[in-house]
Amino acid sequence: MTTTTTAHPGALVANIATITGRNLHRLVRVPTLIAFATVQPVMFVLLFTYTWGGAVHPPGVDTYIDYVLPGIFVLAIAFGASQTGVAIADDLATGMIDRFRALPMARSAVLAGRTAADAIRNLFVLALMIGVGTLIGFRFHAGAAAALAAVGLALAIGVAFSWIFALLGLLVRDPESAGIGGLLAAIPLIFTSSTFVPVSTMPGWLQAFAKLNPITVTVDALRALCLGGPTATPVWQALAWITGLLTVTIPTAVLRYRRTTAT
Repeated sequence: MTTTTTAHPGALVANIATITGRNLHRLVRVPTLIAFATVQPVMFVLLFTYTWGGAVHPPGVDTYIDYVLPGIFVLAIAFGASQTGVAIADDLATGMIDRFRALPMARSAVLAGRTAADAIRNLFVLALMIGVGTLIGFRFHAGAAAALAAVGLALAIGVAFSWIFALLGLLVRDPESAGIGGLLAAIPLIFTSSTFVPVSTMPGWLQAFAKLNPITVTVDALRALCLGGPTATPVWQALAWITGLLTVTIPTAVLRYRRTTAT
């Protein structure tokens, strides 16, 4: 028998907190997940800085690490979010979702708890990358408030990525396919954006797409918060993209989850 709780908001928050704790506990207990969450972001920072830093000289920036690290924030979070789809698909494949169905809890708590755990993981990843970046020359040039805003914006795009990949995991229902599909979706968007090089250096036909790419919009906003300069327009554009993505993916993912667990 399926039991669903749609009680007051306090019960929903408690359900989400329980699922979040479960996912964080699993992260701590599985060494490969910890390695993925720590080693990969550090590799991104070091490899892209030292392999491309001598060849790429963006205008108005003294060091490449100052230019590229805001982009690596999004890169690491996007790649990490692909594991959200893997985890959802794995819970479906192993029958864990069936156990959740039998509990007196809101169905949306399963997805919300997953994305909340991802947000906490992303906060750790961002702190790690900022620490490593600082050791090799990165600096926030616009003050503490802008730095905190940059972290908050990076976490917000991470939440959007998590919901997108959660929906992907529900659609494919296979962990391996969810992992591959997540990376195949993220890689083209990342490398056709301003993550590593200015959009102006790309071919004209690609520039048109790159300027509309939500990754470009978000990276440019993060870059403005980190380096200084006009921030209002790029930040609002990034928030508009994030809000639009969440507006579409959250109800779609919850509806898909309900249909998946209806039988």
